[in-house]
Amino acid sequence: MGNATGTKLEPGAVDAGDAQRALRRINDYLSRTAGSDDDIQVRLETGADDEALVLPRPVAEMFASMLAALANGQGVQVMPVDAELTTQQAADMLNVSRPYLIGLLESGEIPFRLVGRHRRIRFADLHQYIREDDSARKGAADDLMVLDQELGLL
Repeated sequence: MGNATGTKLEPGAVDAGDAQRALRRINDYLSRTAGSDDDIQVRLETGADDEALVLPRPVAEMFASMLAALANGQGVQVMPVDAELTTQQAADMLNVSRPYLIGLLESGEIPFRLVGRHRRIRFADLHQYIREDDSARKGAADDLMVLDQELGLL
């Protein structure tokens, strides 16, 4: 199973066609039963008719989101919300160097806590930083587009 920091499927680990077929089936079922809060019984393709896996509806919806990403050739990662990351794990998620990440931590951009001499970053805090950084980048791109239009460069 996964570790404390989650389970990852790299792009291409699941055949995109298989993921697309599974996504169609689960989306069909979810739309037919929209408005229901009932658990979902999944029949396994093992030949045993009495064998069913029972999933809470929100879990089935999460599977649909994961299948959509896999069908598009993207990787997915399931991460507990309260997971704590090492500085290297967080740097890898941001695709930056560890020293750069430590600079973000020390400047207060991302909250962290010390465990002995080691810094730990909550996944939720890192995810919040990513959302805010993406929003700031989008705002800067929008500002540049407006400036281009004002200068007649577009």
